[in-house]
Amino acid sequence: MKSPFLQGPGFLADVERVRQEPEGLHVWWLGQSGFLISWEGTYLLVDPYLSDSLTRKYAGTDKPHVRMTERVTAPEDLTFVDIVTSSHNHTDHLDAETIKPLFAANPSLDVIVSAANRGFAAERLSVPPERLISISSREPVDIGPFVFYAVPAAHEDFETDEEGNHRYIGLTIGAGPWTLYHAGDTVLYEGMEEYLQKWHVDVALLPINGRSPERRVAGNLSAREAVQLAKAIDAGLVVPCHYDMFEFNTVSPDEFEAAARAAEVPYRILQNGERLSLP
Repeated sequence: MKSPFLQGPGFLADVERVRQEPEGLHVWWLGQSGFLISWEGTYLLVDPYLSDSLTRKYAGTDKPHVRMTERVTAPEDLTFVDIVTSSHNHTDHLDAETIKPLFAANPSLDVIVSAANRGFAAERLSVPPERLISISSREPVDIGPFVFYAVPAAHEDFETDEEGNHRYIGLTIGAGPWTLYHAGDTVLYEGMEEYLQKWHVDVALLPINGRSPERRVAGNLSAREAVQLAKAIDAGLVVPCHYDMFEFNTVSPDEFEAAARAAEVPYRILQNGERLSLP
């Protein structure tokens, strides 16, 4: 099993260094599609999966979720988190064993979910629906120094509720002069590039694990498609994710790196627990 770049006390010490001098935008990859983002002393967790719930759930089945990389940190040790977001209801993006300890460690925690998923998420997290903040593509959500816009995602198809709210979403995240785009789980769809061009995306956090029928799970952007999307929206920097977590559903980042170099797309490949800092 792979060891994170920073883990446990070492990771927390790195976060503490930023907390003492919170200048700039800081992004840590926590594994899969999970990121910790710091801006102006506020801490945001996007799609965190910091447990072994899926490994236990699928143990002994024909679809084992064998973990490839050790956990960066325990959720109960993240006592400084202000906001958590979930792009959709799959457990690696909405994990009760991660978010419940975060609630306990951060009593005033704000949790943002798609409006279409609010009831489901409340039941999974054992909280009343009004405890969660719903977001749709119709209007933004402002919390602290962050501004969130929901972006439709197709995983691999669109799904909506009776009011037209998307069950799979990505998020653009405004942080002062910076705009990040976290794609959630998605494939390319018609109009996606034009939709995202409304924002100047400085950092695009994109899945690269692609899709293979033999995996029997919904797919994502491939490495080359992630580069294609990043180039089309003129992203300032692209960071790949959604690999190196489960043996049955991963890829090497080498193809992504080769494609990004060929397309002259700026990129940064992070290890789990590693920080990207922008001044």
